[in-house]
Amino acid sequence: MQAWQVHENGPPEDVLVWADDLAPLRPGEGEVVIDVRAAAVNFADDLVCRGTYQEKPALPFTPGMEVSGVVAAVGTGVELAVGRRVLAAPQLAHGGYATHALARASDTFEIPDELDDVAAAALFVTYQTGWCALAHRARLEPGETLLVHAGAGGVGSAAIQLAKAIGARVVATAGGADKTDVCRRLGADEVVDYRSEDFVEVVNDLTDGRGADVVFDPVGGDTFDRSTKCIAWGGRILIVGFAGGRIAEARTNHVLVKNYGVLGVHWGGYRSRAPELVRTWHDDLMRLAAGGAIAPLVSQVVPLSDAPKALAAVTSRGTVGKVVLDPAR
Repeated sequence: MQAWQVHENGPPEDVLVWADDLAPLRPGEGEVVIDVRAAAVNFADDLVCRGTYQEKPALPFTPGMEVSGVVAAVGTGVELAVGRRVLAAPQLAHGGYATHALARASDTFEIPDELDDVAAAALFVTYQTGWCALAHRARLEPGETLLVHAGAGGVGSAAIQLAKAIGARVVATAGGADKTDVCRRLGADEVVDYRSEDFVEVVNDLTDGRGADVVFDPVGGDTFDRSTKCIAWGGRILIVGFAGGRIAEARTNHVLVKNYGVLGVHWGGYRSRAPELVRTWHDDLMRLAAGGAIAPLVSQVVPLSDAPKALAAVTSRGTVGKVVLDPAR
């Protein structure tokens, strides 16, 4: 098999090494080997390579947190049949930047024929994260106002679609005309170009000073700090990631006075602590996709050989939606 491997932690462009003569993967008990047909690129893949992600796989490892493909082999105790089309969150030691990936059966989900490989790979982590955040953690209700930061990114674009499916009013932020147009096409009711507008003023004006009921924040840092100035009394701020680079600190006196919640969203933790919820969310997302309520925004499909360049583009905010790797190209 072939794969990109990391033998020492560091910037992906420096530490990703191509290997084309690796031994075939063999599934253990409760595991499946997946013939990868598509693998999505995530900002967190950069953190894994650098060794700064919550999970730190032993070296050497192959990154790649979400794939779609076909079950190629199964271990003991696995009910999935060889040949079934699936999406999965691979084990990070044998992730998706490869022709084959290894996943636990509990992290592997069958997909319908109507969902193509690229869409399936692009739908998994971001839409699971968005649904976990909005429907489970924040309990977003129809008619509430949601502020989505980085709305043209992978997880932000998913959040816009999911919130509209719930029936919320969505205000999205993005940088530049191209990205704000993307947010509008995704269904955002209002879009703020943070390069030229102050989202705090816009949100407060749109809500007559009340503020957003829920803030979806994958950026952190200054964006979190500013979001506290336009959160409604009794609102909820969802901490989804730190793409801005700085980890913010919540002013707990302000949290108390405005009676809002700061809620962490670590979707990966549910995979081991509450896998039944993840499976329920998968069923929810498949229904939404079948009904046309959600459709992953994929900006590029590139050869697996271009993985380092694709990851660099994602982390530099040079893309919209998702970038997907295709091992067959």
